[in-house]
Amino acid sequence: MGTATDHREDGRPLTDSAGTPAEPDGTAEHAAGDGSGAGGGGRGDGKRRRGRSMRWVALGVSLLVLLVSGVGWWLYRKLEGNITTDLTAVEELERYDRERPLPAPHGAQNILLIGSDSRAGANNGKYGRDRGVQRSDTTILLHIAGDRRSVTAVSVPRDLLVGIPSCRTAEGTRSRAQYAQFNSAFAVGGAACTIRTVERLTGVRIDHHMIVDFHGFKSMVDAVGGVTVCLPAPIDDADAHLRLKAGKHTLNGEQALGYVRARKSLGNGSDTERMDRQQQFLGALFNKVQSNGVLLNPARLYPVLDAATRSLTTDPGLDSLKDLFDLARSLRGVPTERVQFLTVPRRPYPYDPNRDVLAQPAASRLFERLRKDAPVRVVPRETTASTARDTERDSGTGSQNPSATPTFSGTNATSAGCG
Repeated sequence: MGTATDHREDGRPLTDSAGTPAEPDGTAEHAAGDGSGAGGGGRGDGKRRRGRSMRWVALGVSLLVLLVSGVGWWLYRKLEGNITTDLTAVEELERYDRERPLPAPHGAQNILLIGSDSRAGANNGKYGRDRGVQRSDTTILLHIAGDRRSVTAVSVPRDLLVGIPSCRTAEGTRSRAQYAQFNSAFAVGGAACTIRTVERLTGVRIDHHMIVDFHGFKSMVDAVGGVTVCLPAPIDDADAHLRLKAGKHTLNGEQALGYVRARKSLGNGSDTERMDRQQQFLGALFNKVQSNGVLLNPARLYPVLDAATRSLTTDPGLDSLKDLFDLARSLRGVPTERVQFLTVPRRPYPYDPNRDVLAQPAASRLFERLRKDAPVRVVPRETTASTARDTERDSGTGSQNPSATPTFSGTNATSAGCG
């Protein structure tokens, strides 16, 4: 009998006469061809070429990732290296830790912002001769509520008469305790002396501090593309290097510095009006950063971070990009109407109308609210004018009902822009 042979559909046997499996179609075809014909090795070579292409793509992507990572790490290190850490203030404050106030409850934070009037450094000489002494041209106590739903910025007048403790000077000696105008504390003993003075004045513990000079302020404004303000009257101030017509202006860094420093040529020439302008400007700056997508756009964020870090001297608790980012992130959800600005309630000093003293009981009421992380209500000066019983220069009234939220004259970030 013959051997039974299974057949394919085309009639070709699956096994040969000896029962050995036949070669697969592809193998036979490959053996028969030299790869040069239309059917010779096309699919195999294609697979090899695709394999090589994928390896090159993977290699390119890997190199790109490494490049981006390297650039990112370099930028990170550059920005972090811009920040100056104030270790001197930390060491001095540690010596007096027992006498300092307790931290605020509910996780609230208090940051002291100090604008130095130092003429030292590049491009600062035009604002006056550097005499080796710097004072706090602007000082703001920034209270960030524990729930991160409000921010209260309290300006401390430079001409306010306060008790300044004995402080360590730059020469290593100790100054005498004195009753003097507030901004001299920075000249006597730097940030540590200013912090101790504020803490004694308010009973509020300062968690962190930041120092910004003239050049740093200008760089910040330029980095966000300028800040828009509305001028009710023209400005011509030679000391502030500023000349502007009345109306709406987007100020660059140089103009903005002149705007917040100008005093004698604007309004009644008082420091009160200058602090009002500073608060309005900071509110407009906050609005600009919030509205133009700076925090979400790397191309816009980098120059802002670069300007901010180059201009900052701060304590070790805020001297890294992570610390600053965490702080900024915690403030992203604060509504603009809850970013409030006011000035420490004060009145003229009876023996020198060019100096101020605290106005009571409004000042004590404000400080108590900050210590307790309790709400503070800020309304335009015109709203409180009809009920104010303090003198003309008193910047806050407090509410008449002790159980109500105290009300002070000031502004917020919403009202800071041009109408």
